[in-house]
Amino acid sequence: MFWRSVVGKLWFTILLLVCFVLFILTILLLEFFQNYHILEAERHLLQTANKISDVEERYEDRELMLSTTNLVKDSASRAVIAWDERDILIADSETDELPELGYEWFASDQELSSVINKGNEVKKVADLETSETGVMVVGTPLANGEGAVFVYQSLDTIEETSEQTTKIIFLGAGIAIVLTTIFAFFLSTRITSPLIKMREGALELAKGEFNNKVPILTHDEIGELAMAFNRMGRQLKYHINALNQEKEQLSGILRSMADGVITINRTGEILVTNPPATQYLDAYAFEHKEDMSDAQTLPEPLTALFKKVITNEEESMTEVTLQGRSWVIIMTPLYDKSTVRGAVAVLRDMTEERRLNKLRKDFIANVSHELRTPISMLQGYSEAIVDDIAESKEDKNELAQIIHEESLRIGRLVNELLDLARMEAGHIQLYVESVDIHPYMNKIIRKFQGIADERDVKLTMRVDHEFDRLPFDSDRIEQVLTNLIDNAIRHTQPGGKVEVTVDHINGDWIASVHDSGQGIAEEDLPFVFERFYKADKSRKRESSKQKKGTGLGLAIAKNIVEAHHGTISVHSKLGEGTTFTFRIPKNLELTEY
Repeated sequence: MFWRSVVGKLWFTILLLVCFVLFILTILLLEFFQNYHILEAERHLLQTANKISDVEERYEDRELMLSTTNLVKDSASRAVIAWDERDILIADSETDELPELGYEWFASDQELSSVINKGNEVKKVADLETSETGVMVVGTPLANGEGAVFVYQSLDTIEETSEQTTKIIFLGAGIAIVLTTIFAFFLSTRITSPLIKMREGALELAKGEFNNKVPILTHDEIGELAMAFNRMGRQLKYHINALNQEKEQLSGILRSMADGVITINRTGEILVTNPPATQYLDAYAFEHKEDMSDAQTLPEPLTALFKKVITNEEESMTEVTLQGRSWVIIMTPLYDKSTVRGAVAVLRDMTEERRLNKLRKDFIANVSHELRTPISMLQGYSEAIVDDIAESKEDKNELAQIIHEESLRIGRLVNELLDLARMEAGHIQLYVESVDIHPYMNKIIRKFQGIADERDVKLTMRVDHEFDRLPFDSDRIEQVLTNLIDNAIRHTQPGGKVEVTVDHINGDWIASVHDSGQGIAEEDLPFVFERFYKADKSRKRESSKQKKGTGLGLAIAKNIVEAHHGTISVHSKLGEGTTFTFRIPKNLELTEY
């Protein structure tokens, strides 16, 4: 791990470079000092020989000459003054290992003999058979030219000096390496410490922490890099915040859209959806028993449309029906400069719009149908009166009575249509007051008691005794109960019964009207509260003399109950009767609204 760090690499590089330089320098220094010591020893021996030559010329006393020679020369060297092969003066040496060399040895060497014969100065390193090490010999002629002076010393002395120098060089190199190691580590740490801080800051930036700043420790390139890094962090924070705001704004727009939106990439994977689009995908998964939890798989209708859009690079539209709902899908290609990078699909739920369109058409047809019969009757009977087809006064009165009843029917239809339109537009006004429920219900029951007796229908009422007074609009609720009780009596066979009950549950009061008639078919139940809806023949009147309804009573009753913040429902089964129930909160405020 250490060698993978910048500190380790920088430290190792500096140390390797310094070691290489020291290695080359050590070799050169050792070579230099080795030669220097040899040259210095030769120079020193030659000076000694020249001094001894001067001593020989100055003194004639051999004893004095020998003592002076011992003083002049080095104690580790030995000096030989040779006048001829029989006349030799040898100065002693303190080194016992240095042997005494006679005239014959110097005369036998070709180079050294030239000192005696030709008067040349000679410097030479020679090997001795009697010693393990060699000697360095310097020869110089005497001043009068008769003889020569030879000074020599063992090479061990030179080697000892070289060894001392080598030790000093290696010691210096070792100290240099240690100091270089410390310096390199300190330098690399100083250089890499800001880099480590930047690495930590980069990791924090990767985690989304944009508030951390790298400390600026120096004002060099690394300091400028730290300043640039902090500036980059601020810019990243600004741009990320801007992107998040744009993303939240786009997400809010998509969530608030009534239409579904699906964004698809080039490979057909779903990238973005909004709640209406998710509703479509969930419905498709439920219907086809497919797992759409990963939100990546494109449904088959969208897949075919997507391939067409990508191939043709133009907007396409299709319509699908799913779970009883009608969807119109419009898909448009998305471009990345000049290439198609995906597509966006807009899904519009047309179910409600088409249902309203159908209701509008049905409404016109139903109104036309409801008005056609009374208008035809008015036209026909009025023509009979005009053409004097009815001759007697009784016949004319009967025709006039029919015309009057049909005109009243048209008036009721128009008034109920106006009331229903005002209610559905939210213009209904309620006058909520505290009503004594028992007298109120008795009054309504008495109003229908005669009709029930006429049809041989038993009409009963049951009101919870805990009730005293309830808040509601008495006129509007009477309109609801009148419609429900009237329908129940008219659609109950003679000998049947109609029961009206008022009860309470969970803060609401509940009124229900149950009859023992033929009931309503199951397929007709969802539509009984729609305008002009006609159930099957089991719910039609048996006598043509009875008043014909407009088909709007239950729609008006539903709007009145919902204006009281309540609900109305119906339960029925063929052959067992029908029950209409509505429930209204007991905490309505006693104010006009």
